[in-house]
Amino acid sequence: MRRATLVVMVKEPRPGRVKTRLGRDLGMTAAAWWFRHQVARLLRRIEDPRWRLVLAVSPDRAGMQSRVWPAHLPRVPQGAGDLGDRMGRIFRSLPPGPVCIIGADIPGITRARIVRAFAALGQHDAVIGPAPDGGYWLIGLSRSAAVPARLFEGVRWSSPHARADTLRSLGAARVAQIDTLRDVDEARDLHPMT
Repeated sequence: MRRATLVVMVKEPRPGRVKTRLGRDLGMTAAAWWFRHQVARLLRRIEDPRWRLVLAVSPDRAGMQSRVWPAHLPRVPQGAGDLGDRMGRIFRSLPPGPVCIIGADIPGITRARIVRAFAALGQHDAVIGPAPDGGYWLIGLSRSAAVPARLFEGVRWSSPHARADTLRSLGAARVAQIDTLRDVDEARDLHPMT
């Protein structure tokens, strides 16, 4: 089996540019601080020899040169476009093998959950980790066949329809669903975490 790749989508943790909804509750500096430390904890928790861990950084130039993120982890620029454009490029550009993409603002992500996601790709074309708000914290593709041409087409991002729209864009792909986890958008999302 080809080596799996886990991609974490990260933004430079600058006040006013990251976690702005959380920043309205806590202040922009506190929200950026939370994000920076959340990502550091997440990366320590999920780094594992069973998969290649890659950071998809934004903004491209600043993220590729950043000293905030661990220097030993490979990075790819997210590039332009909406979230679907950026994730689609990642799925199409990485070396062969299964790929899962996760957000960086989900405290409940563990190695065991990532293992379940990659295991699901052994029997399915895609895997999704739902979020209670209609979105998702993880999407993965086995990439045993070409990435669907219409992947992410028509997805209403940051809406309660994002997961359903994404599933629709996968067409006839066999999709597994794993654990539901909550991301952090506002202060009320900080507790309790599931």
